Amino acid sequence: MGRRKKSAKPPPKPKIVQPLDQIFNCPFCNHEKSCEVKMDRQRNTGYITCRVCLEDFQTNINYLSEAIDVYSDWIDACEQANA
Repeated sequence: MGRRKKSAKPPPKPKIVQPLDQIFNCPFCNHEKSCEVKMDRQRNTGYITCRVCLEDFQTNINYLSEAIDVYSDWIDACEQANA
């Protein structure tokens, strides 16, 4: 008796990777998509500024940091100042 042939499975579909945002909502003026993040990797500095109310924030970053990390540090600093 012979073995049964295994049915070939289709190759897995590649997962679609969504890029992370670079523009965020402002916590001060509540405008949507008004805060832009700039990362200076040579100086290890992340800088975020609002185009409407001109609020800004600067923080230290490392080689793993992304724009969302700078924004979350800004939100954390705002909450800590209000507490």
